[in-house]
Amino acid sequence: MRVIKPHSINELMRRVNNIAGMTLGQLAQQYQFKTPEDLLREKGWAGQLIEYVLGATAGSKPVPDFEDLGIELKTLPISFKGKPLETTFVSVTPLLNVTGMTWQQSNVRKKLAHVLWLPILGEREITPFDRTIGSGFLWQPSAIQDAQLQRDWEEQMELIALGRIDEISGHLGDAMQIRPKAANSRIVTDAIGPNGQIIKTLPRGFYLKTSFTGEILKQQFQL
Repeated sequence: MRVIKPHSINELMRRVNNIAGMTLGQLAQQYQFKTPEDLLREKGWAGQLIEYVLGATAGSKPVPDFEDLGIELKTLPISFKGKPLETTFVSVTPLLNVTGMTWQQSNVRKKLAHVLWLPILGEREITPFDRTIGSGFLWQPSAIQDAQLQRDWEEQMELIALGRIDEISGHLGDAMQIRPKAANSRIVTDAIGPNGQIIKTLPRGFYLKTSFTGEILKQQFQL
């Protein structure tokens, strides 16, 4: 069954509302997807399933998932109490030619300009098949949230530009952190070193902290 991309936000949200309350397994069966027994080796499976069902088109391109609508899709594993269980990947962190980059032009800001959040009950004891899809909703950052994200982005990108990438840890940033993004430690990429030379390091990614996404959920559902 090939899903046609949604041509309007209303059409997209109708699809979102239609899958609310279903389990991932039920949805996978409907679209003939195989459901893994656990997500240790297939961490992105739920996101790929939802992308397919809703008609996302971006694939791995650095553009919003629903490119024509300018909307990014983010599945969000939550606890029984409605709290995010993990950080949310936003985009790959650029590590070279970063001088002159601005928050306004950054991939992170483009990705977060308009987000479709889809909470999914993700407690570890629940099998992937039985994880329930919650009520999806659209979100755009407020001026305060945008300023928060901009501060975190600029602080950490400045360290990269100065060749101080090794000083970046998950403790930095109030809303967003940079941390390694690689399947294993053998995967390396080029970055700026302490004296301006090129060094090898792990690829990095921008991730929203659970405290930030937790506030988004609180605002939406008055938790």
